[in-house]
Amino acid sequence: MGLINSFNQWRETRYQNHVSQMRNQDKCPDCYGRGFTVYPYNEFAFYNSVDCPGCQGSGAFSAWEQLK
Repeated sequence: MGLINSFNQWRETRYQNHVSQMRNQDKCPDCYGRGFTVYPYNEFAFYNSVDCPGCQGSGAFSAWEQLK
């Protein structure tokens, strides 16, 4: 169980570092400030881009923080 707890703690620390870096840059942590997320339709065809559900397409950290 110690290994699993260590892994979960490492993941949480890594995520918190990512969020703090995005806060300093005023970018949404989910879409890296782009305002959209790209989902592959399949491996041979088109890609679908949709507004980021975290910031609703604004790309700003403040919008992400309010919706969180």
